[in-house]
Amino acid sequence: MKPIDPKFAGLLAALFLNACVTAPIGPTVQVMPGPHKQFAEFQEDQAVCKSFAQQQIGDAQQQLNQQQAVGVIGGVLLGAALGGAVGGGNGAGIGAASGAAAGTAVGTGVAANTQTTLQMQYDTAYSQCMFTKGDQVPGFTPPVVAALPGYGGPDPALVRAIQLELIRLGYADVSPDGAAGPRTRGAISSFESANGLRVDGAPTPQLLSRLRGTTAVAAAPAAPASTWLTPAPAAPAPVANSQ
Repeated sequence: MKPIDPKFAGLLAALFLNACVTAPIGPTVQVMPGPHKQFAEFQEDQAVCKSFAQQQIGDAQQQLNQQQAVGVIGGVLLGAALGGAVGGGNGAGIGAASGAAAGTAVGTGVAANTQTTLQMQYDTAYSQCMFTKGDQVPGFTPPVVAALPGYGGPDPALVRAIQLELIRLGYADVSPDGAAGPRTRGAISSFESANGLRVDGAPTPQLLSRLRGTTAVAAAPAAPASTWLTPAPAAPAPVANSQ
């Protein structure tokens, strides 16, 4: 079989490219920064999640393009064979182009549908990634998590050290369990008020340092037992006048 006429080369290239599945240029979901997140952090999240989403669909895209290429090449060979059998060399060239066009027309329709599916897969992977980074994604709601003791609170070791100091200084009568409950925070507030500090009841490293630098006030010594166990001497009886 003779080579395909060069004038059909550009047409074949265009048809082949039309059947290719292109990668999504970006997400189509509107994601907003999470609470208290700086815009620079949000941009970093986007870059990471776009890369992650592209990796998730990379294998599928490559496989689909290979399938499209096989279809176009098969159409070229089949069209060339049929055209050559009917019209010789020129017929082979025309048949090859016609076969490629027919194969690519089908491939283009499949590629369009596949493109939509890839975009959906891309958006899903991107949304999942952004959600796990704490950003706001439509359709994704934060899971309900039961609050655990100390969850999201101050360091239990810090709270316990503060509790021990408050007990030493006489501001608290609590169990040093490391939990910053109402009684512990109330004792902190009392200490802060008595020492001219800003009253917020928060257990902080600065508070612990101040507590450790505070000397406990010694209690007044108890009176000797003899002063309250021994009865006071009776007043002397008046002397009667003999006259």
